[in-house]
Amino acid sequence: MYLLEIKCLSKHFGGIRAIEDISFSVQDGPILSIIGPNGAGKTTLFNCLTGFIRPTRGGITLRQKSITGISADRISRLGISRTFQNIRLFREMTVIENIMVAQHARIRSGLLAAVLRLPGFKKEELAVRQKSFEYLELLGLETLAGKTAGSLAYGIQRKIEIARALATGADVLLLDEPTAGMNPQETDDMMVTIKNLKKLGKTILLIEHDMKVVMGISDRIIVLDHGVKIAEGPPKEIKSNPMVIEAYLGKEIQ
Repeated sequence: MYLLEIKCLSKHFGGIRAIEDISFSVQDGPILSIIGPNGAGKTTLFNCLTGFIRPTRGGITLRQKSITGISADRISRLGISRTFQNIRLFREMTVIENIMVAQHARIRSGLLAAVLRLPGFKKEELAVRQKSFEYLELLGLETLAGKTAGSLAYGIQRKIEIARALATGADVLLLDEPTAGMNPQETDDMMVTIKNLKKLGKTILLIEHDMKVVMGISDRIIVLDHGVKIAEGPPKEIKSNPMVIEAYLGKEIQ
């Protein structure tokens, strides 16, 4: 049984076919990278999987239940979370407050209980704070819990975004360009972080342009070009695939 299945997924914007008839399946635990030139349809695919846009046709199932076209918040509650290419932290909030925001659905107390700071709400809030701290510990960020998120280094902010995605309780994490804009040391650190997420039992779908990262951590790679899947397989196979090399302007993937 597959954790996630995508069947003949297409998304058209007017006459533009952003993705067309893409199919693949994902089991528990692997790191699956989605690569391709700019405009290949990678982010559109992520947007369909996470409910930010509705596919034109095709189906998406999570644990054999259809999630095609349902809202982003419902998909998040079902176990899929994501980061974005552009950092979307609440910059004026502390690190731990950013993580707590991701767990808002776990607080069952109503608005009145929150406003009046009733005992039930305080108990839930304390539990959420403690859980948020545990997610920070997983990524080695616990000493930064009280720091303002916007004051921290770029690479750290990227890790905070991943901690926030984890805090939703998701089993499937979609990471969109997690090493974009990073220096070599930050990139190496992020590679270790992603490998550690796999050790935690998380399934990772990764969009990434840095081929060192892709070839270094992926169990499987899917290649898109002009919205169509042109190859799928392990890194060694993808690296030598003629169609993949052609899609990357004739340059062999290093």
